[in-house]
Amino acid sequence: MNDEEKLAFFEKELEFIKNENILNFAKEAIKFLPDYFFTIPSSSSNKYHPAYANGVGGLVRHSRAATRIAVELFRTELWKFTDDEKDLILVGLMIHDGFKSGKIQEKFSLATHPKIIAFEISHNEKLINMISKEQMNFIVGNVEKHMGKWTRDYKTDEEVLERPSTTSERFTSLCDYIASRKCLDFNFDADVKRE
Repeated sequence: MNDEEKLAFFEKELEFIKNENILNFAKEAIKFLPDYFFTIPSSSSNKYHPAYANGVGGLVRHSRAATRIAVELFRTELWKFTDDEKDLILVGLMIHDGFKSGKIQEKFSLATHPKIIAFEISHNEKLINMISKEQMNFIVGNVEKHMGKWTRDYKTDEEVLERPSTTSERFTSLCDYIASRKCLDFNFDADVKRE
């Protein structure tokens, strides 16, 4: 899959990012994701996500939905994020499951996938030179802790992840959680602009 094809999946969501520097980072981070991210379902068993997130391309649809949910929640003004923080949260949501099946695609989702994506983006030479260290740490914290209370490996029952501790980490986890609810459907064709 080429870079333009990858970016096309997030065409609408990228429009929500106001800061040009963060937008450029988002585009490079999306291009950095493995090809399988754009084709696999959101859950290998189809048990933990709604119908729109199952089947071919389900994981990327789940990530798009989580991003759009964030945009809608920003409108409530219940969270006091700066514009740059909002942009960084959106980037994190676009890529949060980027290595869900590992660096090289494995058969099933990995419980440690939040740590994998956090490590990969924070150690990629091109990406780390595009934004400040503080901005990178903000994204890394959000993606690394997006699983919320689900911090245990489902195979070993070992504690492998940390719970969210900052407001942005909890917010990111909430958006991911809402996007994974089977009782909710999502209209990807709705024309929404960021305020």
